[in-house]
Amino acid sequence: MIADFFKRLTAAKDAPLDASDARLALAALLVRVARANDDYTTSEVAKIDVILARHYPDLDATTAAALRVEGEEIEDTAHDTIKFTRSIKDAVELDDRIEVIEALWELVLADGERDHDEEGALRLIAPLLGINDRDSALARQRVEQRLA
Repeated sequence: MIADFFKRLTAAKDAPLDASDARLALAALLVRVARANDDYTTSEVAKIDVILARHYPDLDATTAAALRVEGEEIEDTAHDTIKFTRSIKDAVELDDRIEVIEALWELVLADGERDHDEEGALRLIAPLLGINDRDSALARQRVEQRLA
């Protein structure tokens, strides 16, 4: 399953990812950012489930958790952040990638603290997804307003 996902991801340069692969890619990126500080907490796990369920309204709590578990498996095997994110960049439209950055900022800011390692991971991922610093900062500000 994981090998098939990576084959589809790297082959998707000329065509957008299908909905299930895009969901899996987002779940894996959320997990990657949450694990950036080597402290993957139960509250982060729960927050990822909430973000996925809200981002994809057709998911209930159980299916959002299952998607997160798949994202954990993908993240475990996707050792090369650059290749992984560039594949997503090539296969996902810009507006959707900005939504991904907002979801990642929501995870980083969820506990009210800006963890240096998590924020660093997000700052690495954003440009690899083709999102410049300004658009990432605007995404962060939108999330901060929603969380306030």
